[in-house]
Amino acid sequence: MSDMKYNPPGRSPAEIWNHEDSIDPELIRSRGILRKTPTGDVAAERMNTISAWLRQRFGRKMIKLALDGGFTCPNRDGTRGTGGCLFCSSTGSGEFSSDISGQIDLLSSKWPRAGYLGYFQNHTNTYAPAAELRHKFGAVLAEPRIQGLVIATRPDCLPEDVMDYLEELNHTCFVWVELGLQTIHERTARRINRCYELSEYDSAMKKLRQRNIHVVTHLILGLPGEDRTDMTESLDHVIRQGTWGLKLHMLNVMKGTRLASEYPGYQPFPSIEEYVNLVCDLVERTPPEVTIHRLTADCPRPLLIAPSWSYEKRTILNGINAELVRRGTCQGCRFGFPTTYSCSSTK
Repeated sequence: MSDMKYNPPGRSPAEIWNHEDSIDPELIRSRGILRKTPTGDVAAERMNTISAWLRQRFGRKMIKLALDGGFTCPNRDGTRGTGGCLFCSSTGSGEFSSDISGQIDLLSSKWPRAGYLGYFQNHTNTYAPAAELRHKFGAVLAEPRIQGLVIATRPDCLPEDVMDYLEELNHTCFVWVELGLQTIHERTARRINRCYELSEYDSAMKKLRQRNIHVVTHLILGLPGEDRTDMTESLDHVIRQGTWGLKLHMLNVMKGTRLASEYPGYQPFPSIEEYVNLVCDLVERTPPEVTIHRLTADCPRPLLIAPSWSYEKRTILNGINAELVRRGTCQGCRFGFPTTYSCSSTK
């Protein structure tokens, strides 16, 4: 991929702004992602963040409420494997989840105009019969302040009847599905005990997109045995498959996980600077239409072993933005390979 330079085009942002989803690639490359401000002006950003996308879509700040639906995982109960993924904690990445009313009560005093999305986060949130999903998801949507659902799952837990229900749900509220892929490399998948094949991700992505359901892909950076080339190949693959959103974050070594016991002393990234540089390289390769959902990880500090700086979320995010500014680049400025992504649905 060549390091191309782009000169600002002659048109102003206002002159090329046709509707809320219009994107001028040349202007993005030179000035960043364009968005309307509350005053009707157009502002440029370095990345197409999901927070800004949701604010534009709903006209207000949107907050995800982390929920525990009581699901388990086929990689824990013996259906596909036992023990879970190498890095997974006993709660299945839901350390911060709590009930709906408690979260809204806590957050509404600070953001009284905010809207809410129910986020089924723990374990595998489609690992149940469609009738059970209908009951659990419907109970959350009965809260009038909930305007949509975010459903984290595995691509091998999306049978046709569940897909059909998600399609039905997508016609009544805003929905996106998060697929935990982590890596495209089978050797790494075996090492982390993922217990499904890349072809299953590709198939699930295709079927979800055929139903116009937004898909966010979760990739982990710094998995044991992977280098920058491996991580870049994972990114390129999910973009080619047409992911709508992207979650990137460093591997966290947490107390009580198999990763901590099997890889004692493992350091995914020695420094914030090394991680920031990698993330910026990947952001530059990501098409501007793809929404960026996460560039760092949340981990309760008492559970964190490595990287020791991982809990410094604001420092990391500020560092990523500062590095993009220093480079004079933004999301998509080095994107240049074919992709199947399309903005066919903005619902």
